[in-house]
Amino acid sequence: MNIPQKFFARRHEIAADYLKELDKHLDDVISGRATEMFEVRDFADLIHVHPTHLSNTIKAATGHSPCFFFEERLMEISKSMLKKGNMPISEIARTLTYDPSNFTKFFKHFAGQTPKQYREAYFEALAQQTEPITT
Repeated sequence: MNIPQKFFARRHEIAADYLKELDKHLDDVISGRATEMFEVRDFADLIHVHPTHLSNTIKAATGHSPCFFFEERLMEISKSMLKKGNMPISEIARTLTYDPSNFTKFFKHFAGQTPKQYREAYFEALAQQTEPITT
């Protein structure tokens, strides 16, 4: 049985729409325009598909679940905010709609270290790069 090519095009269109809406939503969260994290059903509503169809389609198109991309983007944003160094970790957590202890658990699960450890390691490595070399 031949599967129409438009089926595959639609699959990738849905995945691209999800990633676009995900980035837009996370920008809204960071800027304070949104105060709660979306769930898969919220993205499905925006894209006008059923949540199960969205999940299955993204998995088929990319090999990853929608949560994978959500968590990956959250980690990128978290690391970026931690590297800036001017915002307390608890405030980063709240900005990303987390309770501080849950943020620490989330971050440690994906990074293998706490946000504080990540920040300290980053600034320590930065300091070592800028120290003058003495002989």
